[in-house]
Amino acid sequence: MTEVEAKKPQETLQDRLAQVVELLQRHRLGEDGEHRQEDQRAEPGEVRDPGQILVELQRKLDELHPADVAHILEALPLDERLTVWQLVKAERDGDILLEVSDAVRETLIADMDDHELLAAAKEMDADELADLAPELPRDVVHELMETLDAQQRERVRSALSYEEDQVGALMDFEMVTIREDVSLEVVLRYLRRLKELPGHTDKLFVVDYDGVLKGVLPIKRLLVNDPEKQVAEVMASDPVTFHPDEDAYDAAQAFERYDLVSTPVVDKSGKLIGRLTIDEMVDLIREESETEVLNMAGLREEEDIFASVWKSVRNRWAWLAVNLVTAFIASRVIGLFDGSIEKLVALAALMPIVAGIGGNSGNQTITMIVRAMALDQVGTGNTARLLRKEVGVGLVNGLVWGGVIGAVAYWLYDSWSLGVVMTAAMTLNLLLAALMGVLIPMTLARLGRDPAMGASVMITAMTDSGGFFIFLGLATIFLL
Repeated sequence: MTEVEAKKPQETLQDRLAQVVELLQRHRLGEDGEHRQEDQRAEPGEVRDPGQILVELQRKLDELHPADVAHILEALPLDERLTVWQLVKAERDGDILLEVSDAVRETLIADMDDHELLAAAKEMDADELADLAPELPRDVVHELMETLDAQQRERVRSALSYEEDQVGALMDFEMVTIREDVSLEVVLRYLRRLKELPGHTDKLFVVDYDGVLKGVLPIKRLLVNDPEKQVAEVMASDPVTFHPDEDAYDAAQAFERYDLVSTPVVDKSGKLIGRLTIDEMVDLIREESETEVLNMAGLREEEDIFASVWKSVRNRWAWLAVNLVTAFIASRVIGLFDGSIEKLVALAALMPIVAGIGGNSGNQTITMIVRAMALDQVGTGNTARLLRKEVGVGLVNGLVWGGVIGAVAYWLYDSWSLGVVMTAAMTLNLLLAALMGVLIPMTLARLGRDPAMGASVMITAMTDSGGFFIFLGLATIFLL
């Protein structure tokens, strides 16, 4: 191992980002220094040439993997991002565009002219073109399609014909196919004639003369078996397969469940039309996870952290408006008990505790339910049992932690009746949180919406209003 190879693992992605940021700062200082020198008519040698810094920055970018460059671009403000983007070599544009987030990709594409977009797209495979095409200008897509050969054009159109959450939109068309009536030696000779194997090739696909899938030949079986054996003797005849119109997230779960690296995609007649690979599935799972987090927070879409104020406002306003309405409702609930609060000031100090704990408990329940729904663990047959279980958890937590805060209330205010009311209110609000934590995502799913959509906002609204009403209502009945 060389000295350079030994040092590579020690340099983290954050180290590389820091190096790029430092070079950008030096470049900016160099430009400022040049302007000052022109104003003051100083000697030009006093400030390092900003052009040399850009050359050094470009050399640094050339050493990085496209995914690392994508991460750096996402972490930079817009002006610095575009400076770095202009330094990326044109032949790497396509790889990097596929790695960056949708929000950042939009800013990069907006900075490219049609010629640059065409040059970047020409380096991509059909499945990659299908991923990028919806974000390109229509005239660029039309011109690009004209430059493709008939097979590539048909593949792109095929991938574009499916929804983004279907297997067909994610399948890869680059794969190695063989016949079942040849020997392993023939297969090995065939592979040696290829320039390279498609990425993530852990198996070869066995088809007949009509292209119908007969089985798969794992590479490890090819390598360890007698070369004189026929493919039909060694191949696996019952591989996991998918149809192009199946749900892509179901496929991702199958990849995790069966430890797959690649698997065939076949049409209704069994004809091999493509394959799914682990890299697409990992990206899908990550994007799905990020989407769920955004939806639970009430964000409409993924957001560039350095987006303009107006874009960020548009992304966030909808659920903030909902939250404002629910907060107003909660305030009106408190308003119903103004007289009680005036008579017993301790209520004002204690009621946020009931609402806050209820909100946390509800968010825990919703997170568990949304996860279970994503894994298809929740069905009509187990909904009632799941509801009983969560209500039981809420009851136990309510009695335990309600008892704790009730004892604290008794110690602070020397009122055992206030402590009992606090315990009862906490228990009832946690029961409400458990009930709503199950019903909200299930109701959203039944309405055809994402079960995580605004769930955090809604459960907080329910536990705030409900908690205030329960606590102040009990206090009014039993303490005043």
